[in-house]
Amino acid sequence: MDAGTKILVVGDVRGRFKQLFQRVEQVNKKAGPFEILCCVGDFFGEDKQNEELIAYKNGFKHITVPTYILGPNQREHEKYFENLTDGEICTNLTYLGRRGVYTLSSGVKIAYLSGLEAQGTADSAGSEHEFTKADVIAVRNSCLVSKNCSTEYRGVDVLLTSQWPFGMQEKENATASKLVSFLCREIKPRYHFCAINGTHYESAPFRMPKDETTQFELCTRFISLAEVGNAEKAKYIYALSLKPVDKSRLLDLAQKTTNEIPCPFIGLDLGGAIGKNDSSENRQYFYDMDGGRRKRQGGDNNKRDKRPRIPQIEQDKCWFCLSSPDVEKHLIITVGEHFYLALAKGPINKHHVMILSTKHVPCAAQLSPDDWKELNKFKAALRKFFKTLGQVVCFTERHYKSVHLQINALAFEEGYAWKIKHSFEDKAEEFNLEFETLPALDSEKMLPEMGPYFLAELPDDSTLITRQMKHFPIHFARDVFCSENLLNCDEKVNWKDCLLDKDEEVAYVEDFRKAFAPFDFTDD
Repeated sequence: MDAGTKILVVGDVRGRFKQLFQRVEQVNKKAGPFEILCCVGDFFGEDKQNEELIAYKNGFKHITVPTYILGPNQREHEKYFENLTDGEICTNLTYLGRRGVYTLSSGVKIAYLSGLEAQGTADSAGSEHEFTKADVIAVRNSCLVSKNCSTEYRGVDVLLTSQWPFGMQEKENATASKLVSFLCREIKPRYHFCAINGTHYESAPFRMPKDETTQFELCTRFISLAEVGNAEKAKYIYALSLKPVDKSRLLDLAQKTTNEIPCPFIGLDLGGAIGKNDSSENRQYFYDMDGGRRKRQGGDNNKRDKRPRIPQIEQDKCWFCLSSPDVEKHLIITVGEHFYLALAKGPINKHHVMILSTKHVPCAAQLSPDDWKELNKFKAALRKFFKTLGQVVCFTERHYKSVHLQINALAFEEGYAWKIKHSFEDKAEEFNLEFETLPALDSEKMLPEMGPYFLAELPDDSTLITRQMKHFPIHFARDVFCSENLLNCDEKVNWKDCLLDKDEEVAYVEDFRKAFAPFDFTDD
């Protein structure tokens, strides 16, 4: 396996400790070292079979890989989990607990839920071998709260349950749980492991629907493991190597595969097990940026909605809509069907231009395929034009405190191309911002459909994007461009300090239009 956090997962052990730990030791020597071994399903078996654990408790035998187990699935096994100090059963053997999220030192997040779904009232306390709606909601909230408040939710790395989710071969598995289905759908694990039905089964990957927590459809792989030492020699141990979701590129997490199946949990009738308002499909969230804790919005009409409002403006009063009487037409260089090219107001230099939508569109994420096609033609034309001048171009869009799509284009000498990304990184560190690096922006689908964002398309065909927009510096792009590493003109960070007389603006536009003419496709 390639570099990453190496994890082992096994199915029902049922007291076959000697066979399990010998097998794990072999696998660890051959493919390890593994950071953790997780056990789903029934760990303990009959009393006589469980005597194999005595040698490990007494120190005569050793468990080579730290092992973490789920709780009991039947009342008879509850006694094995009583009176444990910090969950420790013996050296390197630990009970994870009833439910929660366990984070490894590498950052890999493992969500877990012990036991079987309680029968009866969904909110009842349940026995030690059962879980309730309250347990499921607690795990869900722990996963969502742990995410970075300024970025899309990325899911968790692993979900461990003993019980199967409803929707996966329930004809062959009558004990499947709708609460487990709900949990899986909500927290979006990359891998979901379970056991207790005695079979090995791996479904094709499926994609969780996007909701209020993320605009990305994240992929899940469901794996049921067989019993240790089963007569059919079905697979009971699974090895994987993971890079934590929080350290992975969103594009990699959202990357589609060829053999995907529809999500089995879409439109799932939960039969009253989960209230309508408990699902993220029907709930709005916002973040308390001071406390970092996620809070629910809604329910009390007397409470003020603290979410930032997107400014609304009538099209005929928009400065940038081509049909508006307020648009400064003398700044326009050329006009296409969906976009027009104009000199930036308060330009950094003569070649600082903007691509703007002719109609009122707030951001590139909301463009139609035809819009996107023409936008790319403008970008390609500008790249070719600046190349003849020995320059490279950087495009930026700030969908924040802005009501109309504006894409700034600024060129730099080719020798400065390598400095642009470093300059963005330096300024991001200065303003305590985090950026995601994506490949070339080739579709509106790569952008978040909802919410503010900032992006920069760099000359190396990479794209920097952030949704960390609370207190985002309005002049961030100009801060970067005017920095000492690039244009070294800090006095031009604020566009209002760079305003020109109308005659100067007209002269700039005429010069740019004449030079750009060989690349202007709008006259074709």
